[in-house]
Parts: sequence; C-alpha cells; structure tokens
Amino acid sequence: MIYKETGQYKSTYQSDHAIFPLMQDKVAFAILMIIAFFVVPFVVDSYWEKAILVPFLIYSMAAIGLNILTGYCGQVSLGTGGFMAVGAFSTYKLMTSFPDLNIMLIVIISGFLTALVGILFGLPSLRIKGFYLAVATLASQFFLVWLFNKVPWFYNYSDTGQITVSERTMFGIPVTGAEAPSYATYLFCLTLVVVFGFAAKNMIRSKIGRSWMAIRDMDIAAEIIGVPPLKTKLSAFAISSFYIGIAGSLYFAVYLGALEVTESFDIMAISFPVLFMIIIGGLGSMLGSFLGAAFIVLLPILLKNFMVDLVGLSAVTAKHFEITIWGLLMVIFLIVEPHGLARLWSIAKEKLRRWPFPY
Repeated sequence: MIYKETGQYKSTYQSDHAIFPLMQDKVAFAILMIIAFFVVPFVVDSYWEKAILVPFLIYSMAAIGLNILTGYCGQVSLGTGGFMAVGAFSTYKLMTSFPDLNIMLIVIISGFLTALVGILFGLPSLRIKGFYLAVATLASQFFLVWLFNKVPWFYNYSDTGQITVSERTMFGIPVTGAEAPSYATYLFCLTLVVVFGFAAKNMIRSKIGRSWMAIRDMDIAAEIIGVPPLKTKLSAFAISSFYIGIAGSLYFAVYLGALEVTESFDIMAISFPVLFMIIIGGLGSMLGSFLGAAFIVLLPILLKNFMVDLVGLSAVTAKHFEITIWGLLMVIFLIVEPHGLARLWSIAKEKLRRWPFPY
C-alpha cells in the first residue's frame, strides 16, 4: 500500500529526523505545493478567495501561533483576538506613517511588535499557570480591545473609529485594497504561511522546541534538568504572538480591508474559534493547526448550504445549529480523541503501513 516502508532505510541521523521521513510524504507535499502555487491561482475566483482560501490561510497562521504556546509549551491562552488586534493596528499605523514601506516588511514588523506585547502579557506565566493563566490572558484580550477602541491615536482620530487599508503592491501587483486581484491576495498569504510554517516546524524540532515541550510536560522537572523557565515561557509567548500578529495583519490588510475593533476581534469572533481549531485539529501538532483551521472555516459554509439552501431554515437558525454543533464536537473530541484530527490521520497511516493486517 501507499505507506509501506520497505527499502526506505535511514543511514544518518538527519535523514531519520527529516520533516518528511517517507518518500510518499515528500511526493504528496510536493504535489500539494505545485497545485497550491501553480494551479489554484489560475482558477481561483473572488468567492473562493474571500470565503475559503484566504480565511483558511490566515486562521492557519493564528492556529500555528496558539499551538506553539498552548500545544507545545502548555501555556493556556484566551487572548488570541487581542494579539491579532495588535497586529492589525500595527499594520495600519505603519501603512499610514510610512506610505512607501513594502507591505511584506509591514506585515513582518507588525509581527515583531505583537511579539513585544506578547512578552509583556506573558510575564504572569512565570508565577501562575492553568486556569489562572487563562484568566490573565483573557484580561489581555479585553484590555487590548478596550485600548484600541478608546485611544483615538490608534485609529488616527477617525470619527467612526474604523480603520481602512490603503493599496499596497508586490512586484507591481496590488495585494491590498479593493483593486487587489484574487490570485494576488491568495499567493501573498500562501507564501507567508508556507515560509513561517516551515520555520515553526523547525523551531519545534530544535532545542527551543524541546524546551517548550519539557515545560509543558513537567515544568519543575524541566527546571531541575537545566531548562530555564523564564526564557522558555517568554520565548513561547513571543514567538506565538509573532505568528498571531502576522495573522492579524493579514486579517486586516488582505482579508477585510476595513474593520472596527470591537466587532472584528471579539472573543467569540476570534479567540474561541482559534482555540477550537487547535483542540479539534490536535494540540501539539503542526498538521492539526491546518486541519483545525480547515474544519472551522468549512463547517459554517457546509452547514449554511445544507440547512439554508436545502432544508430551508433561516440563516439565524442555521447559526444557532452551528454554535451547538461546535460545542458538541468539542466535547466529542475531548472525550473520544483528545489529540484531534491529526491523531486520526496518524492512526490511518499506521493502519495503511500494516495493510492487509491492520489492527
């Protein structure tokens, strides 16, 4: 079968610990990247861009960031929406203050600014953990949303309190603004997700990633064997916030184009859905971040098509069903498969390896 490993011997440490140790995985990923970069841009339309592809990529970036903090380092966070707001408003201020600055630099600088804020709100993790840390990060969510809503400097003293993106180009092609073509916004987000996704995967496999997992599994034992809790926890908050800040930057500049902070970064609109993504997708799994993002993005669309278009229910009723189904799925995954969709895929691969005698 497709996952038989006969003849795929590893003769070096590097080959044994490669990101894709099996040839089948390398080929499958290469085909996926070829389709994503060289086929999808030629067939994508505005609906697929705005409803599926760009939201999936942005939420995947946010899920990777939260998974680094919660899945790999074990620090519970409910402040994802607030940190995405930092990335969005950093992008807005940079775009208005530096009109000639490249959009790619703006997005990356916004991520670094969010990382600084993440370090600040990560300081309580040195003394508290678990439920109390979740409450502390929840406080950061409300504080940051309140700050951006109440201080006029952040939205340039606009009467409406709304921020609007200006047009920016890459290689002469608009990637932000109303005139940006669908393929350009999609490729811009895809490039960032692929590059930083590989960076996150390699960080997790490095010394800092192993330190995160040691703190997650047992922080006292990790400190005894020489893992510094201060450096490790703050680095997790910083890198996690960096990824979430980039997601917030793309959410504002590429996806929405204009937003109002209270509605766009509410805890129910951002923080909880991203948390659901890593729980349903799989805590401590890079693949789970993408699977969870795909699930959360596609579920409302599928439910709407079924309940509204086929069954004939109202959109409000369908929304209530969507929230109920989310809750049920959370309970089911936490009970039946706590490691999420990524674990189910891993089990399927193991069965394929032992076919025709799986157990």
